[in-house]
Amino acid sequence: MFDAVSAAIHGVFDEREEQGGYYVGSRSLVICEQEEGYAAAFAVFLMKKKELAFQVQVCNGISQVQEILHKQSVDILMIGGDYPADERKGLEAGNVFVLAESGKTETNSDETLVYKYQSGETILAEIIRKCSDENEKGDLYFPSVRTKDSRIIGIFSPVHRSGKTGYALKLGQELAVSKNVLYLNMEVYGGIRGHFPEEGHNLGDILYYMRQEKRNLGVILSTLVEHMGALDYLLPVKVSEDIKAVTLEEWTGMIAQIAKQSIYDVVILDLDEGLKDIYGLLRICTEIHVPAIKDMMAEAKLLQMEEELHLLGFDDVKKKMVKKECGR
Repeated sequence: MFDAVSAAIHGVFDEREEQGGYYVGSRSLVICEQEEGYAAAFAVFLMKKKELAFQVQVCNGISQVQEILHKQSVDILMIGGDYPADERKGLEAGNVFVLAESGKTETNSDETLVYKYQSGETILAEIIRKCSDENEKGDLYFPSVRTKDSRIIGIFSPVHRSGKTGYALKLGQELAVSKNVLYLNMEVYGGIRGHFPEEGHNLGDILYYMRQEKRNLGVILSTLVEHMGALDYLLPVKVSEDIKAVTLEEWTGMIAQIAKQSIYDVVILDLDEGLKDIYGLLRICTEIHVPAIKDMMAEAKLLQMEEELHLLGFDDVKKKMVKKECGR
């Protein structure tokens, strides 16, 4: 079985190597788990995360872990809770995560308990957060996959019910066929239960991590996103007052970190007039799409906004605006 695991990992490695030799400078992660199918699935899951700088090895016994430790340092060790705690003592890895079926599993003082049967995304998020909290040296993601010139597309209109969110999601899904695309709904009332499910990580989670000055925001983001086909997205913030309180500086800081640290080539911002300094936020977009409907009142509102942009000194924003016809 573990020969099959090795072959699967090397298959994914070959794909990574074709994209730029991703093993150089990577962090060592070892999975030691008696349930071979689990170890195989999780190893391949990690290796398919092309932004992660992990060199993954799999084994099924503590003696094999000791052999690996004798040859090299191990940054992260994930080990099954079925191995007794006293046998796990002395496994000197940077961080040791015990994969347990329940909270009753005994752990040593230098170990972190992780519930085994969660989604891969949730387990990875716990690993990243633990490593970030300890301010470990070395990156957990590859600088080579960071986007140098991210396309920041702002979707905005002063006209309500113009089909703005539907347009933004359709655009995102089209672009995601060939690009890594992230959609962020930044509306005051984003429409949970409409376009989006009720439960899941939302934009507020990323704002929280940014405010905590956590490292590796790009990798943390990859553990939080939901998927709509090939398009990645975060749920809207649930409480309107929370998003109204976000400053322009916080928004720009968050977007800059995403552009620098994440895998995304395109970030789509679904914007709302209720945000603080909305014109300043539009200013940082590389392009602005304005969904428009053929309606006299809608055209009047768009004209008023264009005049206001000129009066307030935002002619640069006006130049980036491209009207996109949408039906009701």
